[in-house]
Amino acid sequence: MKPLIGVSTYLETSAKWGVWDMPAALLPMAYPRLVQRAGGMAVMLPPDGAATAAPVVARLDGLVVAGGPDVEPVRYGAEPDPRTGPPARERDEWELALIGAALESGTPVLAICRGMQLLNVALGGTLIQHLEGHTAATLGVFGAHPVKPVPGTRYGTIVPEEADVPSSHHQAVDRLGRGLVPSAYAGDGTVEAVELVDGRWSLGVQWHPEMGQDLRVMEALVAASSRVPSGSGHA
Repeated sequence: MKPLIGVSTYLETSAKWGVWDMPAALLPMAYPRLVQRAGGMAVMLPPDGAATAAPVVARLDGLVVAGGPDVEPVRYGAEPDPRTGPPARERDEWELALIGAALESGTPVLAICRGMQLLNVALGGTLIQHLEGHTAATLGVFGAHPVKPVPGTRYGTIVPEEADVPSSHHQAVDRLGRGLVPSAYAGDGTVEAVELVDGRWSLGVQWHPEMGQDLRVMEALVAASSRVPSGSGHA
């Protein structure tokens, strides 16, 4: 059976479809399509109580933490910069709990953009609250820039060459969290990928692989999720 990959969702106070306008947990279709194209089965994980994270992760073979709004600075002990967006506290709490449960259980994790930032924060790291030049000039449009892998890292093995990636972010990793190492950089030295060095399959990328055609990062997650031992708590 294909591995079951959970993907965290946005939580919006107002979303429109048909004649309806109401609160919604939603996810750009590009995320589940990328999981499917890479050989996995996708399931959405809307925000829930933190205590629910461990039993939810126990039913998964892999976890994707999706992009989205800025992480609330209080999560890493900082005062908010005026350019930091409004907090998404319910998402922060839920996704930090998902990351914690996945790291505890050894469930493979791919953390995308905001997800990479949350992974860093979950492990005690901090964030740069505003970067110039990393968000496309037109709001709602993804830019592209090259990232250079660090040889010998997990990401450097998956994508050994410098590659253009689709990107839209104005924050980035500052101080690395416990056990994380950089595995790719932008040309200006911004950390573009991080991973754990202790053998657990956990990779964060600052860009949005779901908006591109390169399947390798998601295929690597799906492959790692396919190797989860039977009876390890995954249903």
